[in-house]
Amino acid sequence: MQSIIQYVLSGLAIGGCYALVALGFHIMWSAAKAVNFAHGDTLMLGAVLTIMAIDRGIPLPLAILAAIAVSCLFGVLLERFAVRPFAKSASSIGWMLTTIAIGIMLEALVTMQFGGFSRALPSPGVERAISIGGAGVYPQELVIPVFAVLAMLGLSWMQRRTLIGRAMHAVSFDRHAASLMGINVNWMFAFSFGLAAALGGAAGILIAPITQASASMGLTLGLKGFAVAIIGGITSGPGVVIAGLGFGIVEKFVEGYISTAAREIVGFGLTILVLLVFPQGLFGKREVFKV
Repeated sequence: MQSIIQYVLSGLAIGGCYALVALGFHIMWSAAKAVNFAHGDTLMLGAVLTIMAIDRGIPLPLAILAAIAVSCLFGVLLERFAVRPFAKSASSIGWMLTTIAIGIMLEALVTMQFGGFSRALPSPGVERAISIGGAGVYPQELVIPVFAVLAMLGLSWMQRRTLIGRAMHAVSFDRHAASLMGINVNWMFAFSFGLAAALGGAAGILIAPITQASASMGLTLGLKGFAVAIIGGITSGPGVVIAGLGFGIVEKFVEGYISTAAREIVGFGLTILVLLVFPQGLFGKREVFKV
């Protein structure tokens, strides 16, 4: 029983990270029908920039705010110069290739400045483990899934109750009609990518005290976050969060009862199986395009 509780708690922690990444993909797709395949690197950017700022004597709260702001700016600039020029045509895949290329270049740049080693971000949440049902867990690990759920609830509220959220829905439904109604479509695209990148930066800061920060930390997290977004249904915010938490729990049970290598086989095998049965994801809505 104790081991089961341990796997569930650990799974919720890593699943919360996947959920936050997937939520970023949901935000971008909901507005622009395009995503940033370097989105995983926004986690790395938030974590690494926070550590570099602390090394220069900047207090932790200011370092966190600055790192999130830079992550947000990165998302806005990437949308403007790597996505928008190629997303005008529905058949173009240029934005996929450019965002992947920028992610690789960003990792190389960070390796040059930060080094190729891993470093933990100091946090009071990992100083002492607490016991829940006999299982040991750091408070930091419990914060991650809670933050993911709160972020999803906040996003849902924004999309339903605010003008900017409704504008995002309008642009997603028909960008040309939204433009005719006075909505600045390009601004909405930039906002969605910036918001997703800021959320990614915050996620990186939360996970860095547990997994440690490195230039390559975002690669696997980004890939699994995208898989989770597909499983849950990229059009559904609650769906991707539920899928992320579930994906993390499944990984920990496979890792504990079979092996670490089998974790990747089962995880991505599950992704393929879900796509075969539910092409739009478990909670996604089937999108209809008029031609």
